[in-house]
Amino acid sequence: MATSESIRGLAGELNVEQRMLYHWREQFQSGGQEALRRIGRPSRSESVDAAASRLPVDLTDPAEAQRRIEELERKIGQQQLDLDFFRAALRHVGDQLPRTGRSGGTPSTR
Repeated sequence: MATSESIRGLAGELNVEQRMLYHWREQFQSGGQEALRRIGRPSRSESVDAAASRLPVDLTDPAEAQRRIEELERKIGQQQLDLDFFRAALRHVGDQLPRTGRSGGTPSTR
């Protein structure tokens, strides 16, 4: 709103409806920046921003460093379980497919 002093001017500058600006202002006044977040799963950029805004871990503290190592080891273990599951599922699906020796599906008939 650097060049505009009113909702009408700002709406024209941003090419949005005035009622949307009033709605956003009301949300912000009632709940701050958090009230303006979308409902549902955050977008990839929102996830990256949230991760970057977390407080850094103090790795000079041995107890904190050990806690972080354990947390990362748990994540790696869970990812390995997920990979094993999907590999087995792919093998199962591959075993179910007919082996025709040709690429593609069955030929169509008239």
